[in-house]
Amino acid sequence: MMIANRWSEEDAARWVADAGADEADRALALRVYSSRLIGSDPDLVMHGGGNTSIKLTRPNLFGEAERVLHVKGSGWDLDTILAPGLPGVRLEPLLRLRALDRLSDEEMVNVQRQNLLDATAPNPSVETLLHAFLPHRVVDHTHATPFLILANLPNAEAVVREIFGKRLGIVPYIMPGFALAKAAAEVHEADPSVEGLLLLKHGHFAWGETARESYDRIVAHTNEVAEYLGLKGPTFDGAARQPFRQAGDAGRLAAIRAAFAEAGAPPPVLDLRNGDAVLDFLKRPDLDDLATRGTASPDHVIRIKGRPLVLRADDDAAAIRAKIAAYETEYASYFDRQNARVGGGRTMLQALPNLAWIEGTGLVGIGRTAGAASVAADLGEQNMRVAAVGEDRGGFRPIGEDDLFDMEYWSLEQAKLGKAKAPPFAGRVVMVTGGAGAIGLATARAFAAEGAEIVLVDRDETALEAALKALGKGAAIALDVTDPAAAEAAMAHAVRSFGGLDILVSNAGAATQGALAELTEDQLRASFELNFFAHQRLAKAAVDVFRAQGGGGQILFNVSKQAVNPGRNFGAYGLPKAATFFLLRQLALEHGADGIRVNGVNADPIPSGLLTDEMIAARASARGTDTASYMAGNLLGREVEARHVAEAFVALARAERTTAHVMTVDGGNIEAALR
Repeated sequence: MMIANRWSEEDAARWVADAGADEADRALALRVYSSRLIGSDPDLVMHGGGNTSIKLTRPNLFGEAERVLHVKGSGWDLDTILAPGLPGVRLEPLLRLRALDRLSDEEMVNVQRQNLLDATAPNPSVETLLHAFLPHRVVDHTHATPFLILANLPNAEAVVREIFGKRLGIVPYIMPGFALAKAAAEVHEADPSVEGLLLLKHGHFAWGETARESYDRIVAHTNEVAEYLGLKGPTFDGAARQPFRQAGDAGRLAAIRAAFAEAGAPPPVLDLRNGDAVLDFLKRPDLDDLATRGTASPDHVIRIKGRPLVLRADDDAAAIRAKIAAYETEYASYFDRQNARVGGGRTMLQALPNLAWIEGTGLVGIGRTAGAASVAADLGEQNMRVAAVGEDRGGFRPIGEDDLFDMEYWSLEQAKLGKAKAPPFAGRVVMVTGGAGAIGLATARAFAAEGAEIVLVDRDETALEAALKALGKGAAIALDVTDPAAAEAAMAHAVRSFGGLDILVSNAGAATQGALAELTEDQLRASFELNFFAHQRLAKAAVDVFRAQGGGGQILFNVSKQAVNPGRNFGAYGLPKAATFFLLRQLALEHGADGIRVNGVNADPIPSGLLTDEMIAARASARGTDTASYMAGNLLGREVEARHVAEAFVALARAERTTAHVMTVDGGNIEAALR
């Protein structure tokens, strides 16, 4: 059985109980519960795909009973949906629309919004009218993997009859909207005994009197198709993300980012899937042909475009850049001919690929953010399975170029992507060493708030896990940065996690106390390993990544005011920090031509693992003052906090024409002033 039936009477009862005493609200709660069950299985729906509904009776403001359709709203995913994600729409005005001969998309959306019970609710699904025109109380629509294989077979109708007999109606491909809703209703009315519908090239509908009946049918129908096709196990089994399979994999990802830089595009985040099933697919002799066929479901085109970029195992960086440039040219040609077909008026989207098939390396989702890249990779995995099984069972024949263009440039589908302005560091991958410490975590949070993808590095694995949980996003790797192999391992982790690196915040450090004349050579060397050589190795490894990507990069050092303002018994800390200060300027001098900016922060003491309460007390005593005065011992008379240092790192990262600069964050300290 491919799809597990996850219905739990105990869970269902809990949803109903939490909804209160109103019967309509209780029925809606069950509808929410079953919608989430459907959404929780990526082999049923993914990433905004599919929709669900229920027809209820509610009183209006005058106390009159009204039939209401609660249907999935735009912007909600089924796996996390709540009652507000199923906005109520007055049903009778929707049913009257069926008498019309035509209805534009804009008119359809307007009528649906006019009849919302809550004017602030999200737009109802583009398939609202299909749900409305079907007479059943509960209706579910999925893009299940087995049904996508079936829907795209050249003999799909015959196979449906072989599996289901007359239990499913068959609807020809029509773009979602008014015309499809009418066609589906007519197929249903021709045989009201059917249990569901197959929408050719599109997906599956089923229904029932209750949420459970409809859900049970969705699961049962899908498993019947899976059994017929011989599908075993889920598409997404957790094995798709493996370590790099070969030495050149990281370089191929860098070359993709370099090609985007050459095209003047923002740096993409890359999500590599390289499980055995993916690599086996990429060995197919018909790979180039399958890449031209289109998408498993029409709406996938807005996330992954109509075809992937295909790279071969022997493609070097130059060949990869050339193929991406050719892809861009071919997409522009596709747009020009299709735009002419529809009479013009469209504006071309970015012409670069959203998905890559790389022989021997894996499938790569390409996106402006990690989320977008993950969505592309998820859909790419499903499309691979649909194409492979479909082709082997008679043919993978999805919609053609004209229909794909109509969907890709359909305003109602584009609305799913949102039009919000991207945050300033969207697509930027930022590595923070010492990421579990006070300054490191504050810096990671500051960059994440600006849209960056974060890689945390720290030697304390427990603290690192807690920091990643607090951050709520990103990747992490436990490393001792004084290990000579740590820098390369950290870079490899960033490339494997997000495709590359854009900003290194080299922050890890620790202070060794004691008079220089009393410290052993081993103590001094250990301080240099952490407070200088670790910074140098990380910077060198980052420069290698930046050069391979071809789009420049940034290195930000946490130096210290000790580099210019020695403190008593802090020589073992100040000496390597002074060397790091020089390292910063030397790297800026040598790599400005590569577009690599190198800056740093000199901060006042910050309470942290580096500067404990005991150390603060000792430093205060060495300076002949109390701890509060020591921490606020600056011109402003205010303590510097970790967030202030983090804000300085972000400000330097924003300063596009600044390099070789060190910003002081010390509340004003004339002795430590740089100019």
